[in-house]
Amino acid sequence: MSLAYAECPQDVRDSLAAQYFVDAIRDEDTQHATRLMDAKDLKSALAYSMKYEAAKTVSKTSRNVRSIEVEDGTEKEKDEKFDCLLKTLEKLLNSHVAGKKNTPRRNPNVTCWKCNKKGHVQRECRTISPFLNKAPEEGLKVSALCGGRNGL
Repeated sequence: MSLAYAECPQDVRDSLAAQYFVDAIRDEDTQHATRLMDAKDLKSALAYSMKYEAAKTVSKTSRNVRSIEVEDGTEKEKDEKFDCLLKTLEKLLNSHVAGKKNTPRRNPNVTCWKCNKKGHVQRECRTISPFLNKAPEEGLKVSALCGGRNGL
C-alpha cells in the first residue's frame, strides 16, 4: 500500500487501507455496519468489525437457548394416568380386533359363490364340497395328470 501511494500523506493511505478492508469483508451485515462507522484508519475499522461480529455471534447463540422447566410431582402423576389410559385403550382395541376376526360376517345381501346361498361368502361357507365326499378311487387319479385315460 505504501509503495502504490508513496506520494500520498499517511492519513490518506490509512483511509484507503480501511476502505479496502471494509470492501473485503464477506459478511454483508458486518460490512454494512463497518462502512457506516466511517473508520479513518485500518486499526479502528478492524476493531469495530471484530466487536460487531462478536456481538452478532452472541445474539445468535442467545436465540438458541432453551428454557428449562422445574418438574414437580404433578407431571409424574399425569404421565402415570396417561399410561394407564393408554394401556386400557390398547386392551380394548385388541379385544375388539380379536372379536372381529372370530365372528363371521352376517351380511344378508352377500351370496356365496360355492353354494349359491345368501348370507355368507365362499371363504366362510360351511357346506362340504362334493369332491371331498367321493371315495378315493372316484376322485382325480394320478394318471389324469400324467396323460392317461383322462389326461392331457
